[in-house]
Amino acid sequence: MLIRVLPSWALMVQTRLCVVTHTFLPHVGGIEKVVYEQNKRLQQRNFDPTIITSKVGTPKHYVYDCLNVECYSSLNTGFSLGIPYPIPSIGSFATFLRAVKSSTIIHAHGHPYPSSLIAGRLAKRYHKPFVLTQHNTFIEYDNFFDNVESLNDLSIGRQTIKMADRIITVSKASRDYVLRLGANPNKITVMHNGVDVDRFKPIKSNREEIRRKLGIPQDARVFLTVRRLVYKNGVDTLMDCADIAIRQNPKVVFLAVGKGPDMNSVQANINELGIQNNFRLAGFVPDEELPSYYNAADFFVLPSKSGEGLPLVALEAMACALPVIATAVGGIGEILNSKFGKLVEPSRPDLMAKAVLEFADSDWASAKLELRALVEEKFSWDKNVNSLAEIYEELI
Repeated sequence: MLIRVLPSWALMVQTRLCVVTHTFLPHVGGIEKVVYEQNKRLQQRNFDPTIITSKVGTPKHYVYDCLNVECYSSLNTGFSLGIPYPIPSIGSFATFLRAVKSSTIIHAHGHPYPSSLIAGRLAKRYHKPFVLTQHNTFIEYDNFFDNVESLNDLSIGRQTIKMADRIITVSKASRDYVLRLGANPNKITVMHNGVDVDRFKPIKSNREEIRRKLGIPQDARVFLTVRRLVYKNGVDTLMDCADIAIRQNPKVVFLAVGKGPDMNSVQANINELGIQNNFRLAGFVPDEELPSYYNAADFFVLPSKSGEGLPLVALEAMACALPVIATAVGGIGEILNSKFGKLVEPSRPDLMAKAVLEFADSDWASAKLELRALVEEKFSWDKNVNSLAEIYEELI
């Protein structure tokens, strides 16, 4: 009788993960990209993830780059205002129940979402380890949404945080946020986001092509931002900064990649300021094309007002060797130092313009080489996912 001996990897039982996120790709956002990058790599480490997310223009079941996705029905409030906050319907409970019962570990992303609360309660009911990742800090809207957010934090958010067996925060700033909401400090692990260093890297050949496509002079000093065009992302600060900087240095060009509910008003403001030749809105750019846009730029600028945990776009820019000018918001200061960039106060276009003009007149060649090496060493997704897998293994 022939006996077949299986390799050791074939004998290993995969660990099933239930990964809950309010939205997922193809809906574009920072949390969505983190969930994707982590779980694609977890599949290579003997984990079997299923993504549970809201149904936003997608089928109830679909596969995204080999990741199984299950969608629950929901009331998708706030999306038109740039505030994606899906509220699961009563009929969606079965989707959560089935996923939790069939999984070994439950991992929710974002403390304020009803989906995270449901996942946490079911995890406790069926004695499954519950991991929570907190991405952002408090988002300031400067209107009644601030009160709504605070109430949500004190109700849904606080309950979700207290149920977690382990809380992962993407920065120390995010850690401080959940601590203020009553998180147990002994359960918190700070784990900085990563970046795909194979995709986001210096590529000189793309520079001239993208500039020609956008009508940007080859000798311009291009400052790129990749933002959803909403208030909290500080696009108004960037426009006022541009108005100041362009008047002093006409070779400075600003390039904004992204769209959002404020896009039309942003374009109108650019026209009113008369800076349309030096401030370009590229609109939505597919993720696979983003490296080309980073490489068409000389610098990256991040004008956020609030809410940042550790923005992926800053890491992507740094991986492409772009020095960064950013507002001192959230966790960006944890990865940026004066050798590779500059922090300025939020909502201060005068200070941002001053930094832009300084950068435009400086030689950053040697710093760019050091910056790329630093990102490769400290911020790869593989390093991030190794740490995440260790947390899972401790909880099993």
